[in-house]
Amino acid sequence: MNIQSTLFLADNWDPSQYALLDSGDGHKLERFGSQTIIRPDPQAFWPPATPVETWTADARFDARTGDDERGQWRKLNPSAPDEWRMHWNGLQCHARRTPFRHLGLFQEHSVHWQFAQQKIQAADRPINVLNLFGYTGMMSLACAQAGASVTHLDASPKSNGYGKEHQTMSGLDDRPIRWIADDAMKFTAREIRRGNTYDAIILDPPKFGRGTKNETWRFEEDLPGLLENVRALLSDQPLFIILTAYAVRLSHIALAQALAGHLEGLGGTMEMGEMALPHAKDDRLLPTAICARWQAGSN
Repeated sequence: MNIQSTLFLADNWDPSQYALLDSGDGHKLERFGSQTIIRPDPQAFWPPATPVETWTADARFDARTGDDERGQWRKLNPSAPDEWRMHWNGLQCHARRTPFRHLGLFQEHSVHWQFAQQKIQAADRPINVLNLFGYTGMMSLACAQAGASVTHLDASPKSNGYGKEHQTMSGLDDRPIRWIADDAMKFTAREIRRGNTYDAIILDPPKFGRGTKNETWRFEEDLPGLLENVRALLSDQPLFIILTAYAVRLSHIALAQALAGHLEGLGGTMEMGEMALPHAKDDRLLPTAICARWQAGSN
């Protein structure tokens, strides 16, 4: 297996739809469609291009003390909507402010949406995709738009509902997407027993999570077993696997080696590295996650 270090840079957004305008002093200033927002980001501990106190935005997320994920939104523009439309490459979605500082999509994943579309289209054959921890479905929609049949799994029925809404907004109701609310470990085990296989598998697991029946997910403890299931679910013509991780005490090298250890004999290429967002007005990068991405092909 050929192993390469890669910077996964999400630089394929229309700047009217997403732009990282500035970051520093533990915060970031972003444009999401019609709205500009300020959020905490502990990785941004460099000086901002302009002082944070001079930033203007429609809303700001105030984190709880000692918790960057939970908190509350404060509207700086009283007329700012709670929900608004965005688009990427013809795919439509709603951005929404959540209590976890997120907005209903992870914009840095656009680098993988584009990769998946290119691989599916170049395969020139029917492709069956499994998207685990799929959230509100932008990856699933990207794969379906490219011509794949998609099984989208997330433990949250609410997230799946948003995904279906985005499917309709994007004009993809005729595309084969199964929206399933289930625990990833249990679902993949059942799929193995059923004899189902997939040509491409995407995993974006959280550091900690709960399933539909209060099952617990702990990244370091449960990922090895899930990767074992993923290997068993690969078809005899596998196309790619994408594995991303946030806020874990692992390097991208460890993540890639964990994935590679379950793919012996498949050859191909393993890319590993950090995911990052480019700034709109200078050459700084904001790291967001780590990734291991395997694709079939010559060693």
